[in-house]
Amino acid sequence: MKASELKAKSVADLHTELLSLTKAQFGLRMQVATQQMTNTSEVRKVRRDIARVKTVLTQKGAK
Repeated sequence: MKASELKAKSVADLHTELLSLTKAQFGLRMQVATQQMTNTSEVRKVRRDIARVKTVLTQKGAK
């Protein structure tokens, strides 16, 4: 997910995207904890996507 794609979205869309990413992060953390996940780089990608969404929300001035 690119920052330019996120900047084009509305604040409500960004909030829903953030919610879905945090749910995905929780699921991935559970997979890592139960040793079901082989590709642990997914955790890093989701964490960075969450940071991108939060950054764009801060730039737009919405909490």
